[in-house]
Amino acid sequence: MRANFRMQRLFLDAPISADSPIPANDEQVNYLANVLRLQDGAEILIFNGRDGEWKAQLTFPSRKKIQIVPVEVTRPQPEQPDLHYLFAPLKVGRLDYLIQKSVEMGAGVIQPVMTQHVQGKITSLDRLRANAVEAAEQCGILAIPEVREPVRLTALIETWPRDRRIIYCDEGADTNNPMNALRAIAEKKLALLIGPEGGFSEEEQRLLRSLDFVTPIPLGPRILRADTAAVAAFAVIQAMIGDWR
Repeated sequence: MRANFRMQRLFLDAPISADSPIPANDEQVNYLANVLRLQDGAEILIFNGRDGEWKAQLTFPSRKKIQIVPVEVTRPQPEQPDLHYLFAPLKVGRLDYLIQKSVEMGAGVIQPVMTQHVQGKITSLDRLRANAVEAAEQCGILAIPEVREPVRLTALIETWPRDRRIIYCDEGADTNNPMNALRAIAEKKLALLIGPEGGFSEEEQRLLRSLDFVTPIPLGPRILRADTAAVAAFAVIQAMIGDWR
């Protein structure tokens, strides 16, 4: 079922059930009353990543308080996307963009990976989660990805479940076409690994190429920035072997 983009959508970190009022926090009160200028009786869409999407009505007990009253389910909760997104952190502005786009493109898990040439760092998981929520609100997405703690690439590989294939973007591939490599993948459980702005080190390249649960793919003849490469890789994976089919 398609999202209704004519109504405002709001993420609530609270259980949602019919006729059970949910008090808006101060930030939500400011957004609903002062930014959107909604009034008593206004209707919005709410979701929490667990209970589906609901139509809700606003009531204003006082000038600084708003109750959000769920009325009816508009969309059931879908299954969590199963595509894991593994990425070397970028600088802050581009990192925000990267998280938002990964949510839009169907990531179910967001996993920062520290590599040898990584230039960015994760200073706040809450910021990553906030960007994920913002993307979900704007794009009609109901499932909020799980955001995990950063981990070194070598530690990630050591504990990686062998039934989930890692697809990584290899700038040193002999071909420009990723299609043949993707067609050869039989596993349904997938992860996408995007390296840092400086690329993977030679040691990391050797490690990744030596693993039978890792598939390198090229992304065409052009040099892409890490955030552009992520969007391009998501698109080709979803189109070839993902949920676009």
